[in-house]
Amino acid sequence: MAEKKVPNPIDVHVGSRVRLRRTMQSMSQEKLGEALGITFQQIQKYEKGTNRIGASRMQQISEALKVPVSFFFEDAPMPGNAAVGMSEAGSTSYVVDFLSSPEGIQLNRAFVRITNPVLRRKVIDLVRGLADETGSPEA
Repeated sequence: MAEKKVPNPIDVHVGSRVRLRRTMQSMSQEKLGEALGITFQQIQKYEKGTNRIGASRMQQISEALKVPVSFFFEDAPMPGNAAVGMSEAGSTSYVVDFLSSPEGIQLNRAFVRITNPVLRRKVIDLVRGLADETGSPEA
């Protein structure tokens, strides 16, 4: 029996960034597919990393989602055993995971609508307090 092919970690990462940006834009898979002239099933495959996104398609996606192509590669895992940047990428992956969650998207959307910096700080302090942290501001 043939083994199931495992998606490349870079393809998975890029797909998760497509999903993150699409959901931040409140765009459905169907709407993104329409903008690109493809089906929502293809968008699903891109987002899961099961289908690799070609360069020209990546450019179309970046235009549809209004971000530079580089956005999709931010915090991407390093190939092989390269030590440079690995600890940084690993330490920020939880942020991408959180921002990809429904709660993270809702919290982010609400937070960016707060324009008063004092109120923003109070929200951060509140969340820290609720998380049983010290609540002291960090640089």
